[in-house]
Amino acid sequence: MDSTEQGMIKRAKQGDREAFAELVNLYKDRVYHVSYRMLGNRQEAEDVAQETFLRVYSNLENYDPQYKFSTWIYRIASNLSIDTIRKRKQSLSLDAEITGSEGMEWHERLADPSKSPEEEVLTDELQDEVQGAIMGLNPKYRAVMLLRYIEDLSLQEISNVVQLPISTIKTRIHRGREALRKKLRFM
Repeated sequence: MDSTEQGMIKRAKQGDREAFAELVNLYKDRVYHVSYRMLGNRQEAEDVAQETFLRVYSNLENYDPQYKFSTWIYRIASNLSIDTIRKRKQSLSLDAEITGSEGMEWHERLADPSKSPEEEVLTDELQDEVQGAIMGLNPKYRAVMLLRYIEDLSLQEISNVVQLPISTIKTRIHRGREALRKKLRFM
């Protein structure tokens, strides 16, 4: 954590609302994206992001500066997202057929900065397919996969966020990759 972020946190703990607003501005997109990747619903992700910052604000005095602030805030967002999934109790269809991805790797579509309209549509379909596969994962696998591959956190940081041993994180990442591989192979 850089000294600027530490200074914002310290000032926010002392009641400086502008410092807290700077922290929100710094993390709002990342918190939203973590939530959206876990939930697959923009409105729910916005609600979770807002609730995350409300919890951060009301519990800022409990933050331990020896840990990364991002780890703490991701833990809050992840837990709120999982709670939302549990409340929703909605089953997702893994059998839905998604077209437009035959013979193409997902990274081939995402890497090209100048895409034709057809490529744009194919990319959107593929992103929907991958997002659907991720949404079909068990929440315990989904959380670690998103934190590892979308947020690019280290195993130790993920362990801190979900409060599990690194060996469990490695197992969940492996099983999550295998589950995604199986889901995407059949789509």
